[in-house]
Amino acid sequence: MTLVHTTGKEPGLLGPATVPGPSPTLRAAPEDPPMTDAATVFVATCDLAGQVRGRAVPSSEQASALRSGTGWVPADLAISAFGPIAPDNVFGSRGDLRLIPDPATGIDIPADGDTPALRLYLADQTLPDGEPWPCCPRTFLRDTVEELRERTGIEVVAAIEHEFVLGGLPSSPPFSLQRFRQAEPFGSDLVRLLEQAGLQPENWLPEYGDGQFEITLRPGTAMSAADRAVLLKELVRDLARRRGLPVSFAPLLAPDGVGNGVHLHLSLKDAEGRPLLFDPSRPGRLSALGARFSAGILRHTPALTAWTAPSPVSFLRLTPHRWSAGGIFLAERNRESLLRICPTTQLAGGDAAGQFHLEYRAADATANPWLALGVLLRAGLEGLVRDYDEPTVWPEDTDASVLDGVPALPSSLEEALHALESDDVVRSWFDPRLLATHLSVKRSELAQLAGLDDAARIRKVADVH
Repeated sequence: MTLVHTTGKEPGLLGPATVPGPSPTLRAAPEDPPMTDAATVFVATCDLAGQVRGRAVPSSEQASALRSGTGWVPADLAISAFGPIAPDNVFGSRGDLRLIPDPATGIDIPADGDTPALRLYLADQTLPDGEPWPCCPRTFLRDTVEELRERTGIEVVAAIEHEFVLGGLPSSPPFSLQRFRQAEPFGSDLVRLLEQAGLQPENWLPEYGDGQFEITLRPGTAMSAADRAVLLKELVRDLARRRGLPVSFAPLLAPDGVGNGVHLHLSLKDAEGRPLLFDPSRPGRLSALGARFSAGILRHTPALTAWTAPSPVSFLRLTPHRWSAGGIFLAERNRESLLRICPTTQLAGGDAAGQFHLEYRAADATANPWLALGVLLRAGLEGLVRDYDEPTVWPEDTDASVLDGVPALPSSLEEALHALESDDVVRSWFDPRLLATHLSVKRSELAQLAGLDDAARIRKVADVH
Protein backbone atom coordinates (compact mmCIF):
# COMPACT_ATOMS: atom_id res chain seq x y z
CA MET A 1 0.00 0.00 0.00
CA THR A 2 1.27 3.44 -0.89
CA LEU A 3 1.65 5.82 2.00
CA VAL A 4 -1.55 7.81 2.37
CA HIS A 5 -1.24 11.55 2.88
CA THR A 6 -3.94 13.08 5.06
CA THR A 7 -5.59 16.29 4.00
CA GLY A 8 -4.99 18.09 7.28
CA LYS A 9 -8.69 19.07 7.52
CA GLU A 10 -9.62 16.77 10.39
CA PRO A 11 -8.97 17.99 13.95
CA GLY A 12 -5.77 16.74 15.56
CA LEU A 13 -5.53 15.00 18.92
CA LEU A 14 -4.15 18.19 20.44
CA GLY A 15 -6.30 20.70 18.59
CA PRO A 16 -6.84 21.92 15.04
CA ALA A 17 -4.57 20.35 12.50
CA THR A 18 -2.23 22.44 10.43
CA VAL A 19 -2.07 22.33 6.66
CA PRO A 20 1.43 21.89 5.27
CA GLY A 21 2.87 24.39 2.86
CA PRO A 22 4.30 23.61 -0.58
CA SER A 23 6.46 20.53 -0.93
CA PRO A 24 10.08 21.36 -0.08
CA THR A 25 11.19 19.48 -3.20
CA LEU A 26 9.53 22.15 -5.34
CA ARG A 27 11.19 25.12 -3.64
CA ALA A 28 13.17 27.59 -5.67
CA ALA A 29 16.89 27.67 -5.05
CA PRO A 30 18.38 30.88 -3.64
CA GLU A 31 19.33 33.30 -6.38
CA ASP A 32 22.74 33.84 -4.80
CA PRO A 33 24.03 30.52 -3.42
CA PRO A 34 26.75 30.77 -0.79
CA MET A 35 30.28 31.24 -2.06
CA THR A 36 32.65 28.33 -1.59
CA ASP A 37 36.37 27.82 -1.87
CA ALA A 38 35.73 24.28 -3.05
CA ALA A 39 36.30 23.34 -6.67
CA THR A 40 33.47 20.81 -6.49
CA VAL A 41 30.04 20.52 -4.91
CA PHE A 42 28.86 17.05 -3.90
CA VAL A 43 25.12 16.33 -3.91
CA ALA A 44 24.37 13.31 -1.73
CA THR A 45 21.73 10.94 -0.46
CA CYS A 46 21.86 8.09 2.07
CA ASP A 47 20.69 4.68 0.93
CA LEU A 48 19.27 1.51 2.49
CA ALA A 49 22.78 0.27 3.30
CA GLY A 50 23.48 3.43 5.31
CA GLN A 51 25.95 4.58 2.68
CA VAL A 52 26.20 8.17 1.44
CA ARG A 53 26.29 8.27 -2.34
CA GLY A 54 25.82 11.01 -4.92
CA ARG A 55 27.35 13.10 -7.67
CA ALA A 56 29.65 16.12 -7.85
CA VAL A 57 29.40 19.21 -10.01
CA PRO A 58 31.90 22.05 -10.51
CA SER A 59 31.38 24.85 -8.02
CA SER A 60 30.58 27.11 -10.96
CA GLU A 61 27.46 24.98 -11.48
CA GLN A 62 26.30 25.23 -7.85
CA ALA A 63 23.39 27.58 -8.61
CA SER A 64 22.19 25.33 -11.42
CA ALA A 65 22.44 22.23 -9.20
CA LEU A 66 20.42 23.94 -6.48
CA ARG A 67 17.69 24.77 -9.00
CA SER A 68 17.43 21.50 -10.90
CA GLY A 69 19.63 18.98 -9.14
CA THR A 70 21.73 16.25 -10.71
CA GLY A 71 20.75 13.02 -12.41
CA TRP A 72 20.15 9.83 -10.44
CA VAL A 73 18.85 6.31 -11.06
CA PRO A 74 16.15 4.36 -9.14
CA ALA A 75 18.29 1.21 -9.07
CA ASP A 76 20.90 3.06 -7.02
CA LEU A 77 18.60 2.45 -4.05
CA ALA A 78 19.19 -1.28 -4.48
CA ILE A 79 22.99 -1.19 -4.02
CA SER A 80 23.99 -3.38 -1.09
CA ALA A 81 26.52 -2.45 1.59
CA PHE A 82 29.08 -4.74 -0.03
CA GLY A 83 28.76 -3.34 -3.54
CA PRO A 84 26.55 -5.27 -5.97
CA ILE A 85 22.99 -4.26 -6.78
CA ALA A 86 20.56 -6.69 -5.16
CA PRO A 87 19.82 -9.42 -7.74
CA ASP A 88 16.01 -9.03 -7.64
CA ASN A 89 16.10 -5.23 -7.93
CA VAL A 90 12.52 -4.16 -8.69
CA PHE A 91 13.57 -1.11 -10.71
CA GLY A 92 15.76 -2.91 -13.21
CA SER A 93 17.45 -0.57 -15.68
CA ARG A 94 14.40 1.66 -16.05
CA GLY A 95 13.63 5.17 -14.89
CA ASP A 96 15.40 8.39 -14.00
CA LEU A 97 15.46 10.65 -10.96
CA ARG A 98 16.89 13.95 -9.81
CA LEU A 99 18.89 14.61 -6.66
CA ILE A 100 17.58 18.01 -5.54
CA PRO A 101 19.85 19.58 -2.89
CA ASP A 102 18.30 21.12 0.19
CA PRO A 103 20.13 24.45 0.57
CA ALA A 104 19.68 24.32 4.35
CA THR A 105 21.92 21.23 4.56
CA GLY A 106 24.94 22.70 2.80
CA ILE A 107 28.23 22.47 4.68
CA ASP A 108 31.83 23.26 3.76
CA ILE A 109 34.65 20.82 4.48
CA PRO A 110 37.79 22.99 4.43
CA ALA A 111 40.94 22.12 2.58
CA ASP A 112 43.45 20.15 4.63
CA GLY A 113 46.96 19.56 3.31
CA ASP A 114 46.67 17.89 -0.08
CA THR A 115 42.93 17.27 0.38
CA PRO A 116 40.90 20.01 -1.37
CA ALA A 117 37.88 21.74 0.09
CA LEU A 118 34.40 20.39 -0.64
CA ARG A 119 30.90 21.76 -0.38
CA LEU A 120 28.38 19.04 0.51
CA TYR A 121 24.58 19.06 0.25
CA LEU A 122 22.00 16.45 1.21
CA ALA A 123 19.30 15.92 -1.35
CA ASP A 124 15.79 14.67 -1.91
CA GLN A 125 15.31 12.11 -4.66
CA THR A 126 12.56 13.35 -6.96
CA LEU A 127 11.03 12.45 -10.27
CA PRO A 128 12.42 14.35 -13.28
CA ASP A 129 9.63 16.94 -13.02
CA GLY A 130 10.47 17.64 -9.37
CA GLU A 131 7.57 15.73 -7.88
CA PRO A 132 8.48 13.65 -4.79
CA TRP A 133 9.63 10.08 -5.42
CA PRO A 134 7.74 7.78 -3.01
CA CYS A 135 10.86 5.64 -2.43
CA CYS A 136 13.08 8.51 -1.22
CA PRO A 137 14.13 7.88 2.41
CA ARG A 138 14.32 11.59 3.21
CA THR A 139 10.85 12.13 1.79
CA PHE A 140 9.60 9.27 3.97
CA LEU A 141 10.69 11.12 7.11
CA ARG A 142 9.28 14.44 5.89
CA ASP A 143 5.91 12.87 5.09
CA THR A 144 5.88 11.14 8.48
CA VAL A 145 6.55 14.37 10.38
CA GLU A 146 3.85 16.16 8.40
CA GLU A 147 1.27 13.43 8.99
CA LEU A 148 2.04 13.32 12.72
CA ARG A 149 1.55 17.09 12.86
CA GLU A 150 -1.64 17.02 10.78
CA ARG A 151 -3.32 14.21 12.71
CA THR A 152 -2.21 15.09 16.25
CA GLY A 153 -0.79 18.63 16.33
CA ILE A 154 2.47 17.19 17.69
CA GLU A 155 5.93 18.57 16.93
CA VAL A 156 8.99 16.34 17.35
CA VAL A 157 12.30 17.25 18.96
CA ALA A 158 15.04 14.68 18.34
CA ALA A 159 18.72 14.04 18.90
CA ILE A 160 20.86 11.14 17.69
CA GLU A 161 23.98 9.91 19.53
CA HIS A 162 26.73 8.01 17.72
CA GLU A 163 29.48 5.72 19.00
CA PHE A 164 32.49 4.73 16.92
CA VAL A 165 35.95 3.24 17.31
CA LEU A 166 39.20 4.92 16.31
CA GLY A 167 41.97 2.48 15.45
CA GLY A 168 45.68 3.00 15.89
CA LEU A 169 45.48 4.35 19.45
CA PRO A 170 47.36 2.84 22.42
CA SER A 171 45.37 0.87 24.97
CA SER A 172 43.79 3.11 27.62
CA PRO A 173 41.21 2.90 30.41
CA PRO A 174 37.49 3.43 29.63
CA PHE A 175 36.21 7.01 29.89
CA SER A 176 39.70 8.23 30.78
CA LEU A 177 41.40 11.56 30.23
CA GLN A 178 44.30 9.49 28.89
CA ARG A 179 42.20 8.16 26.02
CA PHE A 180 40.68 11.59 25.44
CA ARG A 181 44.15 13.08 25.03
CA GLN A 182 45.44 10.18 22.94
CA ALA A 183 42.84 11.06 20.32
CA GLU A 184 44.20 14.59 19.96
CA PRO A 185 44.36 16.54 17.78
CA PHE A 186 41.62 14.49 16.07
CA GLY A 187 39.08 15.24 18.82
CA SER A 188 39.56 18.99 18.88
CA ASP A 189 39.69 19.11 15.08
CA LEU A 190 36.40 17.18 14.93
CA VAL A 191 34.60 19.45 17.39
CA ARG A 192 35.85 22.50 15.51
CA LEU A 193 34.77 21.03 12.17
CA LEU A 194 31.29 20.21 13.48
CA GLU A 195 30.91 23.71 14.92
CA GLN A 196 31.99 25.32 11.67
CA ALA A 197 29.50 23.15 9.79
CA GLY A 198 26.68 24.26 12.10
CA LEU A 199 26.02 20.79 13.51
CA GLN A 200 26.11 22.05 17.13
CA PRO A 201 28.21 19.42 18.93
CA GLU A 202 27.21 18.94 22.56
CA ASN A 203 29.55 16.26 23.96
CA TRP A 204 32.74 14.56 22.76
CA LEU A 205 33.85 11.79 25.10
CA PRO A 206 35.92 8.62 25.46
CA GLU A 207 33.64 5.60 25.81
CA TYR A 208 33.85 2.13 27.38
CA GLY A 209 35.23 -0.03 24.56
CA ASP A 210 38.83 -0.07 23.34
CA GLY A 211 39.38 3.04 21.22
CA GLN A 212 35.68 3.88 21.47
CA PHE A 213 34.29 7.42 21.48
CA GLU A 214 30.90 9.07 21.45
CA ILE A 215 29.78 12.32 19.86
CA THR A 216 26.44 13.96 20.56
CA LEU A 217 24.74 16.89 18.85
CA ARG A 218 22.16 19.29 20.23
CA PRO A 219 18.47 18.41 19.75
CA GLY A 220 16.52 19.81 16.82
CA THR A 221 13.62 18.99 14.55
CA ALA A 222 13.29 15.41 13.37
CA MET A 223 14.60 16.29 9.92
CA SER A 224 17.54 18.32 11.18
CA ALA A 225 18.50 15.52 13.61
CA ALA A 226 18.46 12.91 10.85
CA ASP A 227 20.31 15.17 8.41
CA ARG A 228 22.97 15.86 11.01
CA ALA A 229 23.35 12.13 11.67
CA VAL A 230 24.10 11.56 7.98
CA LEU A 231 26.57 14.45 7.88
CA LEU A 232 28.22 13.57 11.18
CA LYS A 233 29.29 10.10 10.07
CA GLU A 234 30.78 11.44 6.86
CA LEU A 235 32.65 14.23 8.63
CA VAL A 236 34.10 11.78 11.16
CA ARG A 237 35.17 9.37 8.42
CA ASP A 238 36.60 12.13 6.25
CA LEU A 239 38.64 13.62 9.08
CA ALA A 240 39.86 10.21 10.25
CA ARG A 241 41.07 9.37 6.73
CA ARG A 242 42.96 12.66 6.57
CA ARG A 243 44.57 11.92 9.94
CA GLY A 244 45.50 8.35 8.99
CA LEU A 245 43.23 6.84 11.66
CA PRO A 246 41.05 3.82 10.91
CA VAL A 247 37.48 4.42 12.06
CA SER A 248 34.38 2.25 12.25
CA PHE A 249 30.75 2.83 13.25
CA ALA A 250 29.99 -0.90 12.87
CA PRO A 251 27.71 -2.51 15.49
CA LEU A 252 30.54 -4.84 16.58
CA LEU A 253 34.24 -5.16 15.87
CA ALA A 254 34.65 -8.52 17.64
CA PRO A 255 32.10 -11.14 18.77
CA ASP A 256 32.81 -10.53 22.45
CA GLY A 257 33.58 -6.83 22.08
CA VAL A 258 31.71 -3.71 23.11
CA GLY A 259 29.30 -2.60 20.43
CA ASN A 260 28.71 0.74 18.76
CA GLY A 261 25.13 1.89 19.11
CA VAL A 262 23.03 4.76 17.84
CA HIS A 263 20.64 6.15 20.43
CA LEU A 264 17.60 8.05 19.18
CA HIS A 265 16.23 10.57 21.67
CA LEU A 266 12.67 11.83 21.25
CA SER A 267 10.50 14.41 22.93
CA LEU A 268 7.12 15.71 21.82
CA LYS A 269 5.66 19.20 22.02
CA ASP A 270 2.42 20.87 21.03
CA ALA A 271 2.17 23.67 18.49
CA GLU A 272 2.92 26.24 21.20
CA GLY A 273 6.08 24.43 22.27
CA ARG A 274 4.69 22.95 25.48
CA PRO A 275 6.21 19.55 26.41
CA LEU A 276 3.84 16.61 26.18
CA LEU A 277 5.65 13.62 27.69
CA PHE A 278 5.89 14.70 31.33
CA ASP A 279 3.28 13.99 34.02
CA PRO A 280 4.66 13.68 37.58
CA SER A 281 1.48 11.92 38.77
CA ARG A 282 1.94 8.90 36.53
CA PRO A 283 4.29 5.86 36.51
CA GLY A 284 7.76 6.93 35.46
CA ARG A 285 6.41 10.50 35.18
CA LEU A 286 5.38 9.54 31.62
CA SER A 287 2.18 11.18 30.42
CA ALA A 288 -0.77 9.20 29.06
CA LEU A 289 0.07 10.51 25.60
CA GLY A 290 3.69 9.41 26.04
CA ALA A 291 2.57 5.97 27.16
CA ARG A 292 0.37 5.58 24.08
CA PHE A 293 3.20 6.77 21.83
CA SER A 294 5.51 4.24 23.49
CA ALA A 295 2.92 1.50 23.10
CA GLY A 296 3.04 1.88 19.33
CA ILE A 297 6.82 1.51 19.27
CA LEU A 298 6.78 -1.51 21.58
CA ARG A 299 3.95 -3.16 19.66
CA HIS A 300 5.82 -2.99 16.34
CA THR A 301 9.42 -3.35 17.58
CA PRO A 302 10.26 -6.64 15.80
CA ALA A 303 9.40 -5.07 12.43
CA LEU A 304 11.03 -1.74 13.31
CA THR A 305 14.39 -3.37 13.99
CA ALA A 306 14.55 -4.45 10.35
CA TRP A 307 15.06 -0.72 9.67
CA THR A 308 16.92 0.45 12.79
CA ALA A 309 19.43 -2.44 13.13
CA PRO A 310 19.63 -3.71 9.55
CA SER A 311 23.08 -5.27 9.16
CA PRO A 312 23.88 -9.01 9.14
CA VAL A 313 25.61 -8.63 12.53
CA SER A 314 23.41 -6.03 14.27
CA PHE A 315 21.56 -8.59 16.37
CA LEU A 316 24.76 -10.06 17.80
CA ARG A 317 24.92 -6.79 19.78
CA LEU A 318 21.24 -6.65 20.75
CA THR A 319 21.30 -9.32 23.44
CA PRO A 320 20.71 -9.18 27.21
CA HIS A 321 23.43 -7.96 29.58
CA ARG A 322 25.31 -5.96 26.93
CA TRP A 323 23.83 -2.57 27.84
CA SER A 324 22.41 -2.29 24.32
CA ALA A 325 18.78 -3.43 24.34
CA GLY A 326 18.08 -6.66 26.19
CA GLY A 327 14.35 -6.89 25.53
CA ILE A 328 11.20 -5.13 24.37
CA PHE A 329 10.22 -3.08 27.39
CA LEU A 330 9.91 0.47 28.70
CA ALA A 331 11.83 1.41 31.83
CA GLU A 332 13.11 4.29 33.89
CA ARG A 333 16.83 4.92 33.43
CA ASN A 334 17.67 1.32 32.45
CA ARG A 335 20.17 0.83 29.61
CA GLU A 336 18.92 -2.70 28.94
CA SER A 337 15.49 -1.39 27.92
CA LEU A 338 14.38 -0.87 24.36
CA LEU A 339 12.78 2.43 25.40
CA ARG A 340 14.49 4.26 28.24
CA ILE A 341 12.97 7.13 30.19
CA CYS A 342 15.98 9.39 30.54
CA PRO A 343 16.95 11.26 33.72
CA THR A 344 16.29 14.93 34.36
CA THR A 345 18.11 17.37 36.60
CA GLN A 346 17.02 20.34 38.67
CA LEU A 347 20.55 21.76 38.82
CA ALA A 348 20.82 25.37 37.70
CA GLY A 349 17.04 25.62 37.75
CA GLY A 350 16.51 22.82 35.23
CA ASP A 351 12.90 22.23 34.18
CA ALA A 352 11.98 18.53 34.36
CA ALA A 353 9.14 18.79 31.84
CA GLY A 354 11.34 20.47 29.25
CA GLN A 355 14.11 17.88 29.66
CA PHE A 356 11.88 14.80 29.78
CA HIS A 357 12.31 12.46 26.82
CA LEU A 358 12.53 8.86 25.61
CA GLU A 359 15.56 7.05 24.21
CA TYR A 360 15.25 4.22 21.66
CA ARG A 361 18.29 1.94 22.00
CA ALA A 362 17.92 -0.81 19.36
CA ALA A 363 19.61 1.08 16.53
CA ASP A 364 23.06 1.30 14.99
CA ALA A 365 24.88 3.24 12.29
CA THR A 366 24.18 0.67 9.56
CA ALA A 367 20.66 2.16 9.42
CA ASN A 368 19.50 5.03 7.27
CA PRO A 369 18.81 7.85 9.79
CA TRP A 370 15.82 9.22 7.87
CA LEU A 371 14.16 5.81 7.83
CA ALA A 372 15.15 4.82 11.37
CA LEU A 373 13.66 7.97 12.86
CA GLY A 374 10.71 7.85 10.47
CA VAL A 375 9.61 4.35 11.48
CA LEU A 376 9.77 5.24 15.18
CA LEU A 377 7.51 8.24 14.62
CA ARG A 378 5.16 6.17 12.46
CA ALA A 379 4.92 3.53 15.18
CA GLY A 380 4.36 6.19 17.83
CA LEU A 381 1.55 7.65 15.73
CA GLU A 382 -0.08 4.22 15.53
CA GLY A 383 -0.01 4.10 19.32
CA LEU A 384 -1.76 7.46 19.48
CA VAL A 385 -4.57 6.61 17.05
CA ARG A 386 -5.11 2.90 17.83
CA ASP A 387 -6.36 1.18 20.98
CA TYR A 388 -3.11 -0.44 22.10
CA ASP A 389 -2.69 -1.48 25.71
CA GLU A 390 -0.69 0.96 27.79
CA PRO A 391 2.76 -0.51 28.51
CA THR A 392 4.23 -1.24 31.92
CA VAL A 393 6.82 1.29 33.05
CA TRP A 394 9.48 -0.71 34.88
CA PRO A 395 10.99 1.33 37.75
CA GLU A 396 14.71 1.91 37.93
CA ASP A 397 15.06 -0.42 40.92
CA THR A 398 13.37 -3.41 39.22
CA ASP A 399 15.44 -6.54 39.81
CA ALA A 400 17.07 -7.80 36.62
CA SER A 401 15.62 -11.28 37.14
CA VAL A 402 12.10 -9.84 36.86
CA LEU A 403 12.92 -8.59 33.38
CA ASP A 404 14.01 -12.00 32.12
CA GLY A 405 10.41 -12.60 31.07
CA VAL A 406 9.98 -9.52 28.86
CA PRO A 407 9.52 -10.11 25.11
CA ALA A 408 12.79 -10.69 23.28
CA LEU A 409 14.09 -8.76 20.32
CA PRO A 410 14.58 -10.66 17.06
CA SER A 411 17.66 -12.87 17.27
CA SER A 412 18.80 -12.19 13.70
CA LEU A 413 18.28 -9.88 10.75
CA GLU A 414 16.37 -12.62 8.95
CA GLU A 415 13.98 -12.88 11.89
CA ALA A 416 13.50 -9.11 11.84
CA LEU A 417 12.82 -9.13 8.09
CA HIS A 418 10.25 -11.87 8.58
CA ALA A 419 8.61 -9.77 11.31
CA LEU A 420 8.50 -6.84 8.89
CA GLU A 421 6.83 -8.96 6.23
CA SER A 422 4.30 -10.22 8.78
CA ASP A 423 3.36 -6.81 10.22
CA ASP A 424 0.62 -5.41 7.98
CA VAL A 425 0.59 -2.08 9.81
CA VAL A 426 4.30 -1.40 9.32
CA ARG A 427 4.23 -2.65 5.74
CA SER A 428 1.44 -0.19 4.95
CA TRP A 429 3.71 2.79 5.64
CA PHE A 430 5.89 2.15 2.59
CA ASP A 431 5.60 2.33 -1.15
CA PRO A 432 5.68 -1.35 -2.19
CA ARG A 433 8.84 -0.76 -4.24
CA LEU A 434 10.68 0.74 -1.27
CA LEU A 435 9.64 -2.15 0.95
CA ALA A 436 10.60 -4.76 -1.66
CA THR A 437 13.96 -3.08 -2.25
CA HIS A 438 14.78 -2.98 1.46
CA LEU A 439 13.98 -6.68 1.85
CA SER A 440 15.99 -7.47 -1.27
CA VAL A 441 19.05 -5.43 -0.22
CA LYS A 442 19.12 -6.88 3.28
CA ARG A 443 18.74 -10.49 2.10
CA SER A 444 21.40 -9.85 -0.52
CA GLU A 445 23.76 -8.70 2.26
CA LEU A 446 22.96 -11.83 4.28
CA ALA A 447 23.65 -14.01 1.24
CA GLN A 448 27.00 -12.32 0.58
CA LEU A 449 28.15 -13.28 4.09
CA ALA A 450 26.65 -16.77 4.10
CA GLY A 451 29.00 -19.48 5.34
CA LEU A 452 31.23 -17.13 7.34
CA ASP A 453 31.59 -17.41 11.11
CA ASP A 454 30.59 -14.51 13.36
CA ALA A 455 34.10 -13.06 13.50
CA ALA A 456 34.45 -12.99 9.72
CA ARG A 457 30.98 -11.50 9.24
CA ILE A 458 31.77 -8.79 11.78
CA ARG A 459 35.01 -7.93 9.96
CA LYS A 460 33.18 -7.62 6.62
CA VAL A 461 30.59 -5.26 8.09
CA ALA A 462 33.25 -3.26 9.97
CA ASP A 463 35.20 -2.76 6.74
CA VAL A 464 32.14 -1.09 5.18
CA HIS A 465 30.94 0.98 8.14
